[in-house]
Amino acid sequence: MAKAVLGSKRQVCGYPQRQLPKMDMGQAGGEFEITDELGEQGKPPRSGYRPLYANGRAGRTRVYMPDVAAESFADVMWAVPQEASTRMSASPAYPIVAAAGGSFLLETRTPAEIFTPEDLNEEQRQIAATVAQFARDEILPAAAAIEAKDPGVVAALMRKAAELGFTSVDIPEEYGGVGMDKTASTLITDHLSVLASFSTAFGAHIGIATLPLVWYGTAEQKQRYLPKLASCEWIGAYGLSEASSGSDAMNIRTRATLSADGAYYTLNGEKQWVSNGGIAGLYTVFAKIDGEKFSAFLVERDTPGLSVGAEEHKLGIRGSSTCPLVLQDCRIPAANLLGEAGKGHHIAFNVLNVGRFKLGVACIGGARHALEAMIRYARERQAFGKPIAEFGMIQRKISASATRLYAAESMAYRTVGMIDAGLAQAGPELAQSPRETQRRIEEYAVECSILKVYGSEMLTLVADELIATMGGYGYVEEYPAERTYRDARINRIFEGTNEINRLIITGWLMKRAMTGQLPLLPAIKKLMDEVMQPLGFDGGADADELLAREAEVLAAVRKVALFAAGVASQRFMTALQDEQEVMADLADIIAQVYALESALLRARKLAAAGRSSAEVAAALTGLLADESMGLTEQAARRVLAACGAGDELRTQLAILRRLARFTPGDAVGLSRTVARICGQMERYPL
Repeated sequence: MAKAVLGSKRQVCGYPQRQLPKMDMGQAGGEFEITDELGEQGKPPRSGYRPLYANGRAGRTRVYMPDVAAESFADVMWAVPQEASTRMSASPAYPIVAAAGGSFLLETRTPAEIFTPEDLNEEQRQIAATVAQFARDEILPAAAAIEAKDPGVVAALMRKAAELGFTSVDIPEEYGGVGMDKTASTLITDHLSVLASFSTAFGAHIGIATLPLVWYGTAEQKQRYLPKLASCEWIGAYGLSEASSGSDAMNIRTRATLSADGAYYTLNGEKQWVSNGGIAGLYTVFAKIDGEKFSAFLVERDTPGLSVGAEEHKLGIRGSSTCPLVLQDCRIPAANLLGEAGKGHHIAFNVLNVGRFKLGVACIGGARHALEAMIRYARERQAFGKPIAEFGMIQRKISASATRLYAAESMAYRTVGMIDAGLAQAGPELAQSPRETQRRIEEYAVECSILKVYGSEMLTLVADELIATMGGYGYVEEYPAERTYRDARINRIFEGTNEINRLIITGWLMKRAMTGQLPLLPAIKKLMDEVMQPLGFDGGADADELLAREAEVLAAVRKVALFAAGVASQRFMTALQDEQEVMADLADIIAQVYALESALLRARKLAAAGRSSAEVAAALTGLLADESMGLTEQAARRVLAACGAGDELRTQLAILRRLARFTPGDAVGLSRTVARICGQMERYPL
């Protein structure tokens, strides 16, 4: 048993006081004990929690709410949108539209048609509050033990999370799960992600290690393994990458050979970078049957012939387990083939869509936590006779971090809202079908990749600005800012590198366009015809419209995206897929469209509802609009220069300048507004 005696939260914020003991951001005062002992099944694992039944039926779930008085409930909601909760229905109060994946590039939506964090109903807010309290009371106090890889710490915390229902939200009830909607699953990942080492272990377990079984397992396989995964009696792991095949996943060398009597498979090969490898009880391992048929297999830890290598010594996420697996004449029952022989790529790629989405969501949670530390440090650190939060350059760091976080958060909840809306439209029976769930998630593959890329790079920015704000204190191990910085880097590698995901974004949209699933080509042709016409004097959006300037910028960014895609398509035709730099720049422009539209619609929705947070949302959207246009124009120039030369290029650049005309906002004033509100609230303000 490990015990950590912690300082007060107030002390943690006073980083400049060099005499402080080593501690973590957000720790509460008192003592915390880590134990492997579990509470009685179905009962709260500790005092201070009361049961929360997700659908109102006693016994439905093992999810518990903090047992707090109504007047102190806001204290528990420290990481949840703080608007007064008036939505008591079990579904959003607005007609959320399950728009076609990628349609944001061609169609405009209204605020009422998208889901935002402010649309969470009471039940969902309670789930978020439970997770936030668990993160604050259980994960952060154990940070030092987790990072030191103290034996049993991560596994014990995983089991505590399982007692609260966090690890079983995507598992059907008949197999020991909770079976809640994707919004609830998103909330858990979001608000649990305050320490990257733990969120890595948790995310790998509930995602790539569990979902293959949920979606592709036989009834017998599900009955045997899912209850163990739901309770964290067994922790799951996923073995796909090899020394010779990282991004090129189909190039694996691990082989599986079926015995002559068809009773068992023999696996031989090695896997690398297996998250949870050292603590897992069940591995989903990919191999090629007879060296040809790419397939997935369920391998238990004690299977003869399976050995787990030494822990990797990593730059970041040091508290998570990452090990190689060695399979040497590893014999498993033929019944442990997961899905169909030769169809393992369906499992790998469909699960990765969820993994990318969840990774983006985890980055949001991590960034929110880091931004809170940045704000509090800036308010308490004195220089030249006043808090450094009053200096414009520090305010710019706070506002830049909050702006990217706001955009990523808006995209994440918009995306999950579309997924849940699509499942709701399918009807109760189909919505519970693994195939229907996969289909609905796959529909938003491009949005998932955008969120993964944008979210991971957003967290990198926030971590860097946290170090810059803290100065020397941010650079030493005594304070957790340097760990946040180190931990952030892996997110641009996980779940397909950001480079691969950029190729997926553009390639997926072009593929849909070529098959007629997305009317992208007609939209490009219409725009190309439009830009060849004489310059008009259209005033654009109604000047009296809320956030009219930002709406004009969005329209311009969308047109630039279509124009650049049109030029590249005409220049390279089907060979565009080989022009990776052009594909990546197009992906960045496309991502800006989704980010800015999501932010704008959310800000307008808040304003229409008369929310107090509308002011800061408008300021954040204004900052994002200017940033989006700047990034878009730079990327578009690179695309055009790669596609033409001479007079042709000069003509295209002139068209670009015409499309990219916009009135800049008062970035200094907007930044100060955001920083002021962040400082007043001492946290991310939404």
